[in-house]
Amino acid sequence: MSDALSLASEVIDLPDSASGAPLGARGAEGPLSTARKGQRGVIVRVGGETGRSESIDPEELERRLLEMGFVEGAAFEVLHEGLFGRDPIAVRIDDMRVALRRREAAAVTVRFEEI
Repeated sequence: MSDALSLASEVIDLPDSASGAPLGARGAEGPLSTARKGQRGVIVRVGGETGRSESIDPEELERRLLEMGFVEGAAFEVLHEGLFGRDPIAVRIDDMRVALRRREAAAVTVRFEEI
């Protein structure tokens, strides 16, 4: 497998194998990294752990996310996804717009809005 394809498979979120439903389904809790363009919700928890090996310390990642406005109870909406591997994403947090990689977004647990 080429490097480009292996990188893309790390970023693209696949359906949950148990239920067959896509990750980030409405009304469910999950990482912000599973959100699609147009999805909204509320931030439930912010941590530094993404589930992947990182070059940045988890405590530092958590501090940076909090400073950017990713705090518990803040409303969010995914505004834009990048062209390649849907990365990075642009997110509206209350009244601010922030761009971040899906890798870092995995450290933010959200509750997706039901429609």
